[in-house]
Amino acid sequence: MLPELSPDLKIGIIGLGYVGLPLALAFSEKYRVTGYDLDDSRIESLLEGSDRTKQVSRQELSASKLKITNKTVDLASCQIYIITVPTPVNEQKKPDLTALLLASKTIGAVLKKGDTVIYESTVYPGCTEEDCVPVLEKESGLRYNEDFFCGYSPERISPGDPVHTLKNIIKVTSGSNQATADLVDDLYASIISAGTYKASSIKVAEASKAIENAQRDVNISFVNELALIFDKMEIDTSDVLDAAATKWNFLNFKPGLVGGHCIGVDPYYLSYKAEQLGYVPRVILSGREVNDQMASFVVNKCIKLLVSKNVQPIGARALVMGITFKENCPDIRNTKVIDIINELVQFGLEVDTFDLLAAKEEVLNHYGITLIDDIYKKNYQVIILAVAHKEFLAIDFGKMKNPDTILFDTRAVLNREWVDGRL
Repeated sequence: MLPELSPDLKIGIIGLGYVGLPLALAFSEKYRVTGYDLDDSRIESLLEGSDRTKQVSRQELSASKLKITNKTVDLASCQIYIITVPTPVNEQKKPDLTALLLASKTIGAVLKKGDTVIYESTVYPGCTEEDCVPVLEKESGLRYNEDFFCGYSPERISPGDPVHTLKNIIKVTSGSNQATADLVDDLYASIISAGTYKASSIKVAEASKAIENAQRDVNISFVNELALIFDKMEIDTSDVLDAAATKWNFLNFKPGLVGGHCIGVDPYYLSYKAEQLGYVPRVILSGREVNDQMASFVVNKCIKLLVSKNVQPIGARALVMGITFKENCPDIRNTKVIDIINELVQFGLEVDTFDLLAAKEEVLNHYGITLIDDIYKKNYQVIILAVAHKEFLAIDFGKMKNPDTILFDTRAVLNREWVDGRL
């Protein structure tokens, strides 16, 4: 028997990161919600009212009725479980389901008859029912679609975006049978002001998530490839795009580094499943290949510009502005800026990295990089604007430059009189 939507409904959110925390707070406005995370430091900071992802304010945390815990026993009375853990790729660019399967195991241990488990983590089509459900069945001893039920509702969180927030984005929903699909849809519709879209199956909902970001990845790869071509022609890519954008149906994507937890990852999930079925996705993988080489292009361009000014790269000082995967957010997951830094080091440059938003401890633990505090202490031969944080746009880079300084703008946002190269 599926639960009814009422103020007494108990929901457990597993994973309190960029996706899970805003979701937990939204549901806690109407239901009894327990937020669970394995990271003790994360739990401690949230209980103190601090969200290092900067998705939620201290005021929102203190005003909420959300129960925050790292104890599995606190989830035992929940009727609906929503899993929002990370699903990255490994070094071989294959799906890493470690956190997802562990979360499934955790929920399986407390699963009861009539409970519903909803997945939001990005996966390939079929993953929920083929990989996660068997774990739930094994741990609980219950039978899928007889004793417990599942749904899938892909997350659409955009970190650092004040406009496209959780409640303002249409939510795709699905369920393992019609009654569950209705329940899942009604549940999300109760908090999402933009409305919901009920997909015909869990697989369809999973596939919709995968192609959303794969499509964007391919579109960006096209303009990135144009940037590589136009560089050889000594044409400014932004000038070309501005001219082409005067046509009513031109899609005005911008070149740049493509990383993060979605666009830089989701295409690999889709291609992995396709290859399992005997099809090699040419367009998707070629787009990934182009986007993955942009950091190398930026560095090689900077080295050539240095040499043109008779500056020896070995021992030259470089400043990389920004290490997050995109502007105006602290998220460093799968950032392609690290590729720029590593390549500069390989060329023998001494590299400093500066970012006002990224957490210093997290950057050090993740990448072994100590962020600097003062960008004016040294004279740099190379300055690369890697991330266009709004705070960076107020800096007078013209005054930071010496005659032999190379300024490269990866976002094409700085005063063109200052820059020596840009995407």
